[in-house]
Amino acid sequence: MTKHSFKEWFAVTRFWSFPVSTMPVLASFAYAFSKGLLPGGVMPWVLFVLCLLGVVLLHSAGNVLSDYYDFKTGVDNENAFAVPNLVFHKFEPVEYLTFSIVLFIAGVTVGAVIAILSGPVLWIIGGVGVLLTALYSFLKYHALGDADIFVIFGILPVLGTVYAVTGELHWDALVLSLPIGIITVSVLHANNTFDTETDRAAGIKTFAMLIGGKASSVLYAVYMVIPFVSVAVCVILGLLHPLALLCLVAAVPAWKNLRQALTYDKVGLEAMKGLDQASAKMQMAFSLPLAIGLFVSVLL
Repeated sequence: MTKHSFKEWFAVTRFWSFPVSTMPVLASFAYAFSKGLLPGGVMPWVLFVLCLLGVVLLHSAGNVLSDYYDFKTGVDNENAFAVPNLVFHKFEPVEYLTFSIVLFIAGVTVGAVIAILSGPVLWIIGGVGVLLTALYSFLKYHALGDADIFVIFGILPVLGTVYAVTGELHWDALVLSLPIGIITVSVLHANNTFDTETDRAAGIKTFAMLIGGKASSVLYAVYMVIPFVSVAVCVILGLLHPLALLCLVAAVPAWKNLRQALTYDKVGLEAMKGLDQASAKMQMAFSLPLAIGLFVSVLL
């Protein structure tokens, strides 16, 4: 096997997508901080850092495993590929599989440390997360990938992070799940819509294929609106501090993404090209100001 550099291995993880896993953790920690739920001392901050490390490791493991299955099932091939490493033999399949296993083991180890330090409920939350991550490719191929991603990146990290740093379940924190989770779902949805034809040729069935390209482009546009409406409603209802509205700065990239998606009538599937990465960047643009707003709210 060819020896690969650290940079090449790092690229395999699809690091550009890390905002979709780290931002839910950051926003959830900021929520707990803003509500005065954190115990004293440094331990909550240590657990927060461990949560960030754990989700990145498991996210990386899932990305690598997904690419492995896409290649093995023929979804990625010389005529249609999302990641060329395996298709053009820059990496061998066994290297991807081994790397994924190593990342899973590392992520589970970090999760076990967090569970030991915080409480037994995290074993359940973490276990569900690992299982759904491992099953992602299967669920994606049967039109359930979007729902799987919403649970993995919208619900579990919110509940898990707040529980880890407080030692208690706080269901009210789930107000963050819809806005943050929908942005992450939009990443997958954009990718699946753009890949509709090649996925159909490979014999798999995604949610985007079920509803068709036109409906998928419109749904993506709706996904660009939901997060802002959700936060605004939560602020009006007193569920989030008004400073959470700092997330509105992300309306600029969201509007740009929305307009591109709605060019589907003119350019077809090309309208969705690059919107997966654009959505991942939007997660950062949305969630980081949201978290900052929640942190700063404590000072007012």
